[in-house]
This record gives sequence, structure tokens and C-alpha cells, in this order.
Amino acid sequence: MKRTLKVFGLMLLAACLSFPAFAGGGGDSSGSGKVVLTMGSWRTDDVAQVNRLLAEYKKVAPNVEIQFRPTNPPDYNATLRLQLDSGTGPDLMYARSYAPGQELFNAGYFADCTNIPGLMQNFTPSNLAPWQMPDGKMFAVPFAAVSHAVYYNKDIFRKENLSIPQSWEDFLALCQTLTSKGYTPLANGVADEWDILECFFLGMLPNFVGGASERVKYETGEKKLNDANFVAAFKGMADVAKYLPRGFQSVTYNDSQVLFNSQQAVMFMDGSWTAGVYEGAPFEWGVFAMPAPRGRNTIICFHPDMAITMNTKTKYPEECKAFLAWLCTREGATTASQNLPLGYFPMINFPIQLTDAHANEFLALNNGKETDARFVWPKLLDLYAPMNQEVIKVLKGEATPKQAADAIEAAR
Repeated sequence: MKRTLKVFGLMLLAACLSFPAFAGGGGDSSGSGKVVLTMGSWRTDDVAQVNRLLAEYKKVAPNVEIQFRPTNPPDYNATLRLQLDSGTGPDLMYARSYAPGQELFNAGYFADCTNIPGLMQNFTPSNLAPWQMPDGKMFAVPFAAVSHAVYYNKDIFRKENLSIPQSWEDFLALCQTLTSKGYTPLANGVADEWDILECFFLGMLPNFVGGASERVKYETGEKKLNDANFVAAFKGMADVAKYLPRGFQSVTYNDSQVLFNSQQAVMFMDGSWTAGVYEGAPFEWGVFAMPAPRGRNTIICFHPDMAITMNTKTKYPEECKAFLAWLCTREGATTASQNLPLGYFPMINFPIQLTDAHANEFLALNNGKETDARFVWPKLLDLYAPMNQEVIKVLKGEATPKQAADAIEAAR
């Protein structure tokens, strides 16, 4: 096994070394002063939008061309690390929040962005924190956040005289009512694994265990990951299993989108980033916050998703800094928000009006509610994989909620 992994790693490194040498972009030998920068990202779906954004920036900096070169999302972290290790990394790149980004800063690849003009002044401390080191240094400029909610078919809700649930108990009752009327309540499946954790479980978890102040207690060990609240969250997953599509074990993330878009499922617990998938849907749809159990406050998982940073090895640091500084201005942030994919929200501390009705519907869910990042991201990312597997086991009936919670605490 070790030999196989070693050979696989060498193959990946060889593939990486065959890529064009990104770091430093390129200069124009004609003497025009034109600089070409490359930008890495995991957002392969956003080529058109980002290219529009970069075209707008070219009006600000005519001699700078930024080429957007995204990587397949599941491969981004490993591919970027191999590129950076081999000196072929992009000049600018999307930065993951919390530990994955901190690791690349500590390795000397992500630049110190602390002194980028406007960064520390135009973002709130909570929006800076995901890309901030313990000593306060910033390793990226916040770019966009995503939200989690329940997509629902408004036409079916009207036809069946159904209301948006106000508590977790109401939500389960709603699912039962839909089942009794012959509908599949939820489109979610587990074949791709990541989505049932990130979109569903981590989207609803704060409603059971509390927001940021309580999350910190789990991170420090003051609270145990198998306490009554955590067991209740896993029980919540067990309770929804019967409302998932028949054969949910084989339903992929794309399948779930198709089930909702084709009205074969009435609801879909998902992230705001897929809102654009349903722009041409033949029915009216909306979103509501996954409600908390009675007696608890509903908390929205509003996750800091994307930031942009620069390569410490770029040959054009001033041009990279100028672009990042532009993103920290009202003009740059407004232009970015106009070219962000539907379902991605600006994080800068300026009032920016979004034009899409569904985007504003998502944002409105935050009004009057506490928000927090996905539970494991800030300090417990090592628990991502075991938590993912325990959620799936509970849904499949292979583990009880108590057994799942005990396994997570044991994996700490």
C-alpha cells in the first residue's frame, strides 16, 4: 500500500511538473509593459463570471491581464500544493479558510496580505477571522461566503396548502405529510458523501448544539462531542432517513439537483451555490432556514468560503497586490458582487445590493438570526472524514445516534 501511494504521488508530481510554469505569469517581450498573471481556483463552473470580473479589472489596469485557470474542485488542494511545491503555482489563487489556508501560509506559499490597503479597515473582524493567523496576520482577502438552507417547491406547497415549518418538529411533520400525499419530501442522497455532511448535517447542526460561542466549547473539549445535544443532532439525521429518495444510498449530488429540478422531490437541503441551477426551473421555488427544535434559536450556517491571495514566488508582486487592494475597495467589491455566481455573497463591510431575487431571499434568512461557519472548519477539520462516515452510517441504519456521537468523540 505504501509503495502504491508513493508511486501515485510521483505520478501526480510528474503531472504537475508538466503544467505550464505559472508562478510569475509572463511579461510582454515587445516592451509594452504588459503583464500576464494566472489565477488558480476550484470553481470550474465560474469561468464566464470570473472572466467578466477580470475584464472589468483590465479597465482599471490596462497593462495587466489575469488568466483564470481553475482546477477540478476535489483535486484543487492536492494539485495546488504540488504546483506550489514544484514552483509552478499561479500568481493569484483562491484560498481555503481556516486550517487548509493556514497550512499553505506556514509553508511559505501564501503571501502576508495584512498590509493590503483597505483589508483591515473594510472587513469586519468575523469576516477576517477565517483567513487570519493566530498572531493576526492575514493570508488572503475575503471574497465570498455561501449559505445553507432548504430549497422548496412553492407550487407544491400552495397546491397542498403547506406552510414553512417553524421548528424541527414541524419540519418532520411536513415531511410526513408530503409522504402521505405521495411525494418524495427530500432530494438528498449519500453517494458522493461530502454533500450529506456539508450541506445537510453541518447546515442543521448549530440548531442542535448552538452557535459560535458553543462551538468553541466543543473545540476546547469543555463540551463533549457525544453529549445529549450532539446525539440529538444525529437522531435528527436518523429521523429524516425515511424521507430521502428511494435508493438514496446511490443518489449522487447531481442526481439530487435533478430530482428537485424535475419536481420528483419537493425539498432539497443544500447550499446557496446551486441556486443558479434552478434559474430556468418550470416551477416557482424558494428557500427557508432549516428550523431548530422547539425551545432553541434557529442559527444559519453562513460559511466563509472563498478568499484570494498571492503567491510569495510571483515575479509580479506589485501587480498582484494592486488587484487584491482593488477587491478591498467599494468599486472592486461591487464589481465582484455583480460577477459572483448566483448564491455567493460579498463579505466586505459596504452595503451592496444584489440584483437576483433568490440571492436576496437567501440573505434575508440571516436577518435577526445568529450565523456561524461549518462546525468542523475552524478547529476540528480532522473530524471531517469520521463525521461524514458516521452521518452516512446513521442514515443507512448501520449505527445508532449514540454510537455515531461516541465514535466522533473517540476520534477527537
